[in-house]
Amino acid sequence: MSSTWLAIDTASAVASVATGEPPDTRSSTVLEGPRTHAGGIVELIDRTLRAGGGALPNLTGIVVADGPGSFTGLRIGWAAAKGLAQEREIPIVAIPALAAAASGAAAVLGAVPIAAWFDALRGQIFGAVYVLRPDRLEVVVAPGIWIPEELIAASPERPRAAVGDGAIRYAGTVEQWTGTRPLDMRALRPTAASLLALVPLTGVARRIEDPATAEPEYGRPAEAQARWEARHGRPLTHQTRPGR
Repeated sequence: MSSTWLAIDTASAVASVATGEPPDTRSSTVLEGPRTHAGGIVELIDRTLRAGGGALPNLTGIVVADGPGSFTGLRIGWAAAKGLAQEREIPIVAIPALAAAASGAAAVLGAVPIAAWFDALRGQIFGAVYVLRPDRLEVVVAPGIWIPEELIAASPERPRAAVGDGAIRYAGTVEQWTGTRPLDMRALRPTAASLLALVPLTGVARRIEDPATAEPEYGRPAEAQARWEARHGRPLTHQTRPGR
């Protein structure tokens, strides 16, 4: 009997949902615009499941995009994933959204170094560099928050391409670094489908042991939290934190 996994990615401005049996995808849908994630994610999940001939009661696992990424976007995707996993008592794993973006580019370019950049505002990016091998994901530069020039200096390898809205925002810098124009994620397979493709690879997914308390790797505090901490001179430790 085949298993049906649900993949959810809301870490950037382009959200996507996919279903299938990892590493394969049966159906996927995309939703553009970060302000639409909260109101559209449930409908997107339902539409994707119906398109793939599945249903919520038949889910056997969930993979959700991890950060770093949009604080609010990550919370939306994780809330949906955690709620479904807890209700149905099925496993949930997290994979960095940057890895999924690089995987989408690697599906076209092959096993070459690929930089994934998401726009983090404030002159920064959420970025990483990967090589997708047939049996593993090689991390050249681990996910983090960077000034573009800092990530370039930190990478021991020159990528063949860069993908993501951060790469497009800093297109001149990217083209000088990689020798080619940045790739638009919308022209590649949905990142949720890439999450499904990455699930079987060793060491890529982290198992969420307690969905009730688990949190994504945001990459940095939300802007409202940063302002609060600067004003009060101490860390904000409450579990509920305002969005970016």
